[in-house]
Amino acid sequence: MRDTEKPMKDDAEAGERTTGEQPPAGQTQGGPHSGARADRIFRLCARGAGILILLVLAAVTLFLIIKAFPAFIGDGEQRTRAIDSLSGGRASGFWQYVGPLVFGTVLIAGLALLMAFPVAVGIALFISHYAPAKLSTALSYVVDLLAAIPSVVYGLWGALVLVPGITGFWGWVANHLGWIPLFAGPVAAPARSVATVALVLAVMILPIITSVTRDIFLQAPRLQQEAALALGATKWEMIRLAVLPFGRSGIISASMLGLGRALGETMAVLMILSPGFSYALRLLRPSTSQTIAANIASQFPEADSIGVSLLVATGLVLFVITFLVNYLARRITSKAGE
Repeated sequence: MRDTEKPMKDDAEAGERTTGEQPPAGQTQGGPHSGARADRIFRLCARGAGILILLVLAAVTLFLIIKAFPAFIGDGEQRTRAIDSLSGGRASGFWQYVGPLVFGTVLIAGLALLMAFPVAVGIALFISHYAPAKLSTALSYVVDLLAAIPSVVYGLWGALVLVPGITGFWGWVANHLGWIPLFAGPVAAPARSVATVALVLAVMILPIITSVTRDIFLQAPRLQQEAALALGATKWEMIRLAVLPFGRSGIISASMLGLGRALGETMAVLMILSPGFSYALRLLRPSTSQTIAANIASQFPEADSIGVSLLVATGLVLFVITFLVNYLARRITSKAGE
């Protein structure tokens, strides 16, 4: 018996030594300071990434200001000639030149958002709450695929398919709704008008808004939805009471993301729109408006040094507009979240 008890005692002592050598909970094998060191390294990397974003933003702003500076302090006569050349003789000062471009940019982007927003929210609700699982998955793939298509492809589709195909429809709109100034004729033939460009941009930003809004709706609290249904609410009432209030800030963010994409769009506008230089609110007429981005792309190859500075200055104006849009979106989102 004593011979058998001795090995058991030795095994117990070995087990105690092994157990005593294990590190405490929450402490790694590398020692008590390895976790703190890793946390410090991660914090420094995260801080560096945040500072890098600010540096990139500051570098872009500084570049635009430096390149645009000669347009404001250069020779006045040379600047006037450059503005006259860029505007086709329709402007003599910088603000007279950039004003119609700002108007056209905001008008076209705003119309695109107005067209895309209700459709995008409807598609997002259908995918997240109404469609069967297989159909919802397939539609989600299609939406994500559409969001990844380059803008030049949308521009080709608009120029080769939509422009010749929609001219008759715009004529019908002008005949029946021409008493509204927005739809007054004559209609552009082919339909290279503000309305056509806004429709193409609406198709472009539709999957972006839909994708973000769909993800927000899928994150709505399940308990609140089930509670609303348990209290006798219909599916639409449940969505109105539980889903839409939860996703309000996300919907606004998605809309501003789409608006920012529309404000900076170049190729689709350049390939479709018949450019103009006015403040006209005539969506179906030809040669009424132009955007800042498309104007830069079309004028840059032939511009001289002062002309390039003027174009960069218009780009600085577009940069400020985009910054203001994002700032307002953040303010609206924060208030909606409250």
